[in-house]
This record gives sequence, C-alpha cells and structure tokens, in this order.
Amino acid sequence: MPVINGFDVTALRETVAAVTEERRLGHVTFAVQGEWQGGLAVRSTTGALVQGGVRDPRRAGKFVLESDEPAALLGGDTAVSPGEYVLQALAGCYTVTLVANAAAQGIELRKYRLALEADFDLSGFLGIDKAVSPGVQELRVTVDVDAPEASREQLEELVKLVEQRSPIRDTLVRGVTVTTKLA
Repeated sequence: MPVINGFDVTALRETVAAVTEERRLGHVTFAVQGEWQGGLAVRSTTGALVQGGVRDPRRAGKFVLESDEPAALLGGDTAVSPGEYVLQALAGCYTVTLVANAAAQGIELRKYRLALEADFDLSGFLGIDKAVSPGVQELRVTVDVDAPEASREQLEELVKLVEQRSPIRDTLVRGVTVTTKLA
C-alpha cells in the first residue's frame, strides 16, 4: 500500500497485525514530569515511553510543555492554559485518528481543519457552587474535511470512526480513574 495523506498505510497494517498477534504491544504508557515556575505556571518535560513493558528512554526530556492561565484568570499569561492543552490533546488525537482511518480507506485529504471550544463554569473551581463540576461543562468540535474524491456519506462515517476510536475523546467522555498521592 502507498503512503496516503503523509501516512504509511503498510506500517499501520503491520502494526495492527503485530498488536493482534501480541496484545501487550498495544499497551503504552506516556509520562511527563512537571515543575512549578511560580504563580500559576508549570513547566513539564516528557518522560520515557513504555510500550509492551519495554521502556524507551529516547523521549525522556525531549519535549517541553509549559502552561499558565490567562491574565483574566489570575495567571501570568506566559503560556498555553491547561484548558487549551485539553483542546490540543483532543485536536491532536482527532487528527491522528482521522488521518490514519482516511488513509486506511484510501481517502485522500486535501485539507483538514478543526475548531474546538470548551466551556467552564468557574463557580465550581472557586468553591462557590458545590453542585457545579469544576471541569469542562461542554466541549464542541467542528471538523472540516476537504477530500474531493470522498462522498459526504464517507466523510460522515469517517467522523463517526473518529468519535468511536479516538483515545483522548474516549478518556474525556468515559472518565478514567485518576490516582493522586503525595510524594
């Protein structure tokens, strides 16, 4: 199979076959380490990637992520906010999922754009209203796909696949156990 949308379809098929054969290869752990920078800012670096129980240290410290809050939310406005990182995580995962599935189906993309918005109600975070969750109240995603050879129905099916298979979307809608402990 060729490379479609800059994505190696053969490698995808080989990965599916390998994980089907040896399921532990599909078990992946990402890590970051964060350090407070004063105010509401944190600087994090990527940790080692673990796949199938094998630690790959090549990503450790390779990438830096910084966050802060906007001035309107009492931050220093020196970096992307954690809420924007949630949107970026979903945008990134939607992109991986859409591009890989489009390529696997032979759908060539000319252009692909996303618009994401997340609504928060600060009365939960600030402890003003215990009935209000401090997290995202609603998250909206608009997907704009330009694929001249694909029908509207094919693109709608592709977006459904993205909703079904995106790990980050699944994490957001399903909820996940988060364990926090003091070192």
